[in-house]
Order: sequence, then structure tokens, then C-alpha cells
Amino acid sequence: MINFLVYLLTIVGIYGLLSLSLSFQYGQTGLVNFGQVAFFMIGAYLSSIATAILGWPVWVGFILAILGGGVLGALMALPIGDLRQDYWAIATLAAAELIRIIFLNTNLGSDYVGASYGITNIPAPFRSHFTTTHYGYFYLALVAACVVVAYLLITWLDHSPFGRVLKGIRESDDVARALGKDVRSARIWSLVIGGALAGAGGSLYAHFVGFIDPRFFMPLETFLVWAMVIMGGPGNNIGALVGTLVVELIYNSTRFIQVPVEYSATVAALRMVLIGVLIIVVILYLPRGLVPERKRRYRSPDGLPDRRHSGGRHVA
Repeated sequence: MINFLVYLLTIVGIYGLLSLSLSFQYGQTGLVNFGQVAFFMIGAYLSSIATAILGWPVWVGFILAILGGGVLGALMALPIGDLRQDYWAIATLAAAELIRIIFLNTNLGSDYVGASYGITNIPAPFRSHFTTTHYGYFYLALVAACVVVAYLLITWLDHSPFGRVLKGIRESDDVARALGKDVRSARIWSLVIGGALAGAGGSLYAHFVGFIDPRFFMPLETFLVWAMVIMGGPGNNIGALVGTLVVELIYNSTRFIQVPVEYSATVAALRMVLIGVLIIVVILYLPRGLVPERKRRYRSPDGLPDRRHSGGRHVA
């Protein structure tokens, strides 16, 4: 049970980076990104290629994963920076599938490395310094440190002038443009920052499991991350992490259910049904999530709340 809890918390931390990334893009900027798994995949593959195939240090692979996620975010956002949200959803979903298909059909180093064979023997950082029992605790601490850094970064951006611009774009492109803000540039930077965080999560995931292949990065992963953000509360960083914990608890709990072998696949599939039902319940009864975003209220010069600007959905 202790080993399972360490594994669960590690996975929660890795997917927490994905949730924070999507919460920043959707909750702060209003970008409907259905290709979140692409950043996860590019980070995992770049880090794995650098370390397992080229033999570079793990920290180099980690930096490449962050940079690769950010560059991919820019490449995805540049052609669609001026489109509406529904077009963002279609374009990002298509881009993610395109990247997965490219990796699925590309050999790396030899005929049996990459493509559908995946990449094996991905090194674990500092593995020789710990016993098998203690290494799980070390990796959990490493992932937790990355989550804390990502949380502090996003929180700082949220309270910065740039963050207020993003929230203005979330509410209305026209209002942001009327105030002289560059909507296209802000959207691109939002996807770049979110992509970099998700790329870091992909690197941590690859070095944690030691093997990756394109089947690990199906569109289902993106919708699981959406479930985490919607359930926790869009625009709230704590909510994104809470939603990640809830979804991962459900997703990993089926292994403890004792059923005949012939029904194991059915029970495993029911976890997705349960997650879907919970999302519906949250949307109906807690539309702002389990941990709603706190509205900011400003005071007028006379010290009284300025009611003229507090009636909208969000006050940025």
C-alpha cells in the first residue's frame, strides 16, 4: 500500500503539471486546447531521445523537453492566433494527432527503436544513489518540487499585468483590443508557457516509467486532463491539483477491485464512466468546480466596493 501511495502521488504530481498547464491556457486565457497531450508527448520523446539514444545527461533532456513544449506551443498558436475558441479546439486536436502519427511512423536510431516499438531503457535520474525502496521517495520529492515551482510561476503570472491581460482576453477579445492589448501575442505566449510546463511533465513521466510509445499519448489523455481541470475549477491553480487527485484516485482504484478475470476489462472501462458521471454532476451543481476561482473585487476611491465592475462572470 505504501508503494502504491508513492506511485499514485508521483503520477498525481506529473499530471498536476498538465492540469496547471491547461488551467493556465483555458482558465486564465480562455483557450480551448484539445491537443494538450501533444506537449506531454513531445517532452517525453525529446527527453528520451536525448538520454536513451544520444546518451546525454538527464538534466539536458529535461531542458530540451521544456524548450520543445514551448516551441511546439508557438508553432501551434502562430497559424490560429486570431481564430475563435471553437477553431482552436479543432486545430489543436488535429495538431496533436499529427504529431502522434509522425512518431508512430518514425524509427529512431535503428529499425526497432521508435515508431510502434517505442523507446526502452530510459534512464532514471540519480538511480544509482538510492535503493529500490528509497528511490520512489526521491522521485516523488523531485516531482513535487517541479509542481511547486510550476505553481509559483503560474500564480506569479496570474497576479502580474500579463495575467490581467489574459483574463481580459478570456472575457472579451474586443474589450482587450479596445484597451490596446495585443490579443494574438498574449494567446501565443499563453500556449508557449503552458506547453513548456506540459513538456516538463512529459520528461518526468518518461524517466519515471522507463518506456514510452505512441499508444501512451492518445487523445484520451487530453480529455482526462480536461476532466481534472473542470472538476477542480478552471482558473484556480489549487483546484487544478485537487481535480487531478480526484481523477487519478478513480482512475487507479480499479486495481483493488476483486472480480473474475473475464470481467476485469469491463470494470476497468467503468472508471471512465464514473469520471464522466462526476463531470456531469460537477457541471450541474458546481459549475465553477470543487475549488472555484476567487473573484477579485476592487474598491472605489471612497473605500466602498465598486459595484459597476463586479457583476460579470469574472473580475480581472
